[in-house]
Amino acid sequence: MVEKMSKIEIIMNPDKFEDLKEAMNGIGVTGMTVTNALGCGLQKGHKEYYRGVQVEINLKQKLKVEIVVCEVPVETVIQTALKILQTGNIGDGKIFVYDVVDAVRIRTAERGPAAVKDPK
Repeated sequence: MVEKMSKIEIIMNPDKFEDLKEAMNGIGVTGMTVTNALGCGLQKGHKEYYRGVQVEINLKQKLKVEIVVCEVPVETVIQTALKILQTGNIGDGKIFVYDVVDAVRIRTAERGPAAVKDPK
């Protein structure tokens, strides 16, 4: 049976990244891609005041963290991320989970789960 691969995409506040990185390493996640992003959710940003004048902020600084797993359970990644990132405040972020059809390691041309596993 072919192992299922899943992509977990985490949109998060940048200030918690080091804690998330250490936690993911602790559960066996061997790689991630991190991108700076700007965005807002349902709250459409928030209003701030500068010198007493209301200024509308539409986009907030975020990080997009992408992780593809096949051996580490998706639910383990989600629960670990929630422990680190969840404050209960608006703007904590989102976690999206996708099925991955295939992966190819460019260096060796390995395909499927072998392309995302640590080649120990």
